[in-house]
Amino acid sequence: MKQLVVYSSQSGNTKKLAEFIFSRLAEDKEIKSVAEAPDPSGYDVVAVGFWLKAGQPDPDSREYLKKCANVGKLFLFATHGSAADSDCATIGMNRARELAAGAHIVGCFGCPGEVSAKVLESAANKDPQPVWLKDAPAAKGHPNSDDFYKLAEVLTEAGLIEKRLPPEKGMFV
Repeated sequence: MKQLVVYSSQSGNTKKLAEFIFSRLAEDKEIKSVAEAPDPSGYDVVAVGFWLKAGQPDPDSREYLKKCANVGKLFLFATHGSAADSDCATIGMNRARELAAGAHIVGCFGCPGEVSAKVLESAANKDPQPVWLKDAPAAKGHPNSDDFYKLAEVLTEAGLIEKRLPPEKGMFV
């Protein structure tokens, strides 16, 4: 089974998730940034990771997700400055699903990701300020070990990694 992990990462948060997913996959696998990503049609499983910009996947990921419409098994994952259960996060993931309409989406995962000081400053100077900005301080230090633990659970539920005893909380950095 050919598997591909594709990611777009502005500050390294989504790349951390992508590398974790890649490390857990068995068999024939590749990992590529979205800029280097091959056509997804030659893969049995494709995992696409992105960061959110203006309530939707970043521009490069939006274009790649459109190419995933016929993927047999698609897993979506994202990082964002908002709270995990926020409207921003939900809307962003729903937008990713829309872009990949037609793909068989086997699972989704999103978690906060630490926002750089430069991005925080730029967002604070906007009028109106983005709605996620109020959640950004709580994203500091994410993704963290609890996020990786939850990601492992979601990957298992999606059938992408072998079912085994779940990793213990706190074992991932």
